[in-house]
Amino acid sequence: MRIGLLGGSFNPAHSGHRAISLAAIAALGLDEVWWLVSPGNPLKDQATDMAPFAVRFASARAMAGHAPIRVSAIEQRLGTRYTVDTLAKLQLLYRQHDFIWLMGEDNLVSFSRWKGWRRIARSIPIAVIARPGYDSAARAVPAMGWLRRFFRPAHQAKNWTTWRLPALVLLRFRPDPTSATRLRAADPGWQRRYLRRPADPPAT
Repeated sequence: MRIGLLGGSFNPAHSGHRAISLAAIAALGLDEVWWLVSPGNPLKDQATDMAPFAVRFASARAMAGHAPIRVSAIEQRLGTRYTVDTLAKLQLLYRQHDFIWLMGEDNLVSFSRWKGWRRIARSIPIAVIARPGYDSAARAVPAMGWLRRFFRPAHQAKNWTTWRLPALVLLRFRPDPTSATRLRAADPGWQRRYLRRPADPPAT
């Protein structure tokens, strides 16, 4: 199977996550996208409005609905907190799958702060989802000095399983303005909607 991996806090999951996942499925020829709900993001651990894992997981399940999106608690099960470690274990556990990492252009801006970011790029293709207002910042980040030579044309996106690593592709979709920050601000009690939802982790 051809699987896109989208990691995040999903605090809460929203229509933007779903929209980019469905667009990535079409652009990359994916069978599924797996949402890797983080038990704790090392770059966001100081956030005081981070909902409990069970609530964020339940919000992701509700938003995924019946789409070809699998909500996964595998980072919690494996005890990994860093993407580089999660990917290494996933690729060992699911050797029969081809994985591509999905990240927003805003995450590319901070990519050089990720633990083992070069190792990540050498281990998995990366699809960067363009976000309005981030183009200039993404081009200027230190990581781009190393990464820019590895970008592939968007019209080759469906050939990603044949690419020699490192390999990145920039995908542009119709932007969804939904923001988890704005959703939390508009509805401070949003967590109550998911407190009674079943949040048992799936097999992945």
